[in-house]
Amino acid sequence: MKKDCCHHDKGKKKIYIYVLIATISFIVTVGSTVFIIWLILRPTKPQFILQGATVNSFSLAAPNLLTSNLQISLSSRNPNGRISIYYDKIEVYASYHGQQITPTTMLSSTYQGHKEMTVWSPILCGNEVPLAPYLAVSLNQEQMVGMVLINFKMSIKVRWRVGKFVSGTYHLYVNCPAYINSGNNNNNAANAGVGNAIQFKNCHVDV
Repeated sequence: MKKDCCHHDKGKKKIYIYVLIATISFIVTVGSTVFIIWLILRPTKPQFILQGATVNSFSLAAPNLLTSNLQISLSSRNPNGRISIYYDKIEVYASYHGQQITPTTMLSSTYQGHKEMTVWSPILCGNEVPLAPYLAVSLNQEQMVGMVLINFKMSIKVRWRVGKFVSGTYHLYVNCPAYINSGNNNNNAANAGVGNAIQFKNCHVDV
């Protein structure tokens, strides 16, 4: 009887080992397949371009309160031929030398197919936003020259889709710098002129 029990226990152990090996092999196979497909396709980050910006108002009042109304046109292009993109959450705002000067604006989530382009045209408004004193000095100096550097920033959560496979969530950080043509008004340097922004380079995307 003891020999039979020992033989039975050994049989159970062998089954457990076979099941464990089969499970690990399956996981490794699936993981390797997904990884190989990922390497072959290599999803490229979407390309963002600041197409234009209109300055409806941009003025600094005492004590260092900035009011602005900016309408921008941002485009995103999916450069991938086999990968589509889900834009689940899109936030955009304007900043001046690292300080946010407009509230965050939420844009509608969207789906972007292969090689497709999406355009957003949000209006960014900041009403009497307190500006750091040293930034107020810098802003006055830039307005005296006639050009103010503004960064339009986006925080985006995306997912990649390959066939029926959908990846986890990835976070994209987009920075689109532009010069605002503020005019050169020596009598009142705190008030920027109304006009268009001049883009000086493409948007930068970080993950």
